[in-house]
Amino acid sequence: QVHLVESGGGLVQPGESRRLSCAASRNIFTMNAMGWYRQGPGKERELVAETNSGSATNIADSVKGRFTMSRLNAENTVYLTMNNLKPEDTGVYYCRAVGNYCSADGCHRPGPHFEAWGQGTLLTVSE
Repeated sequence: QVHLVESGGGLVQPGESRRLSCAASRNIFTMNAMGWYRQGPGKERELVAETNSGSATNIADSVKGRFTMSRLNAENTVYLTMNNLKPEDTGVYYCRAVGNYCSADGCHRPGPHFEAWGQGTLLTVSE
């Protein structure tokens, strides 16, 4: 089972910056997609930013120009750098990963497909 370890949430004031990180554990043969979703109070979970294996990044219009996602492929780690934070950015941020495990006999060929979610990290933007 893939475990996603998230960190970086907390309380910040409007206009400040914050960086979230997410690292995937376990033997992973290929990571097809990795990124961030969020769920604000009383809202549905929504995409924030996600990158695929071709390095193309899909980013929500509401955060374009303020949020940047970067990925360390060799370490199966993604970062979400958030600038000029607004109260409406408040929510629980979830990391998501999709890919294939290594096979049972090693990482020279793909194993089963997986989709994994992190436990979430709370970001509160308030005075």
